[in-house]
Amino acid sequence: MEKFIKLTGVAAPMPLVNIDTDMIIPKQFLKTIKRSGLGINLFDEMRYDDNGDEIPDFVLNKPQYRDAQILVAGDNFGCGSSREHAPWALLDFGIRCVISTSFADIFYNNCFKNGILPIVLPQEEVDKLMDDAARGANAVLTVDLENQTISGPDGGTIGFEVDSFQKHCLLNGLDDIGQTLEKGAAIDAFEAQAAQARPWV
Repeated sequence: MEKFIKLTGVAAPMPLVNIDTDMIIPKQFLKTIKRSGLGINLFDEMRYDDNGDEIPDFVLNKPQYRDAQILVAGDNFGCGSSREHAPWALLDFGIRCVISTSFADIFYNNCFKNGILPIVLPQEEVDKLMDDAARGANAVLTVDLENQTISGPDGGTIGFEVDSFQKHCLLNGLDDIGQTLEKGAAIDAFEAQAAQARPWV
């Protein structure tokens, strides 16, 4: 998993509330177990019309937001069914950070396991960042995980909270497998000791 230390990128505003996982990646695209190739179908039903043509007014179809790496979203982002394809699709598009007032628990935890930083802030702070994001290509935010700060285009800084263990995993690029491999020496020592104590196993 790619480390998340500091991210500077364009922020796209998506002020809709209750964006569920089926809106993020519709069910017809869940046939794959690969993490790549899903970005093209991110927000598919909002992004394309019935003919498969882009809807120009959708935020990620606008030229200034096509390379957005940060999403500033409305309340209760990632609600609905628990599908890991939702963070996969966001990551494959290029989104590394989502900022909202609240997230669905399963989606929130899946983000950390896939290298995405979900940030929870009070409504007034999200409103400020939403306003910053409305500046288009000038809507550049810097998210510093180590110092737990977000810096806006005007130099203002907002602090955020994050669980210390989740922070450690993101800073070091550790998913569930990586966390296990971190304990490789202890596992090897246990297995060697067990083999001596129970050689018949």
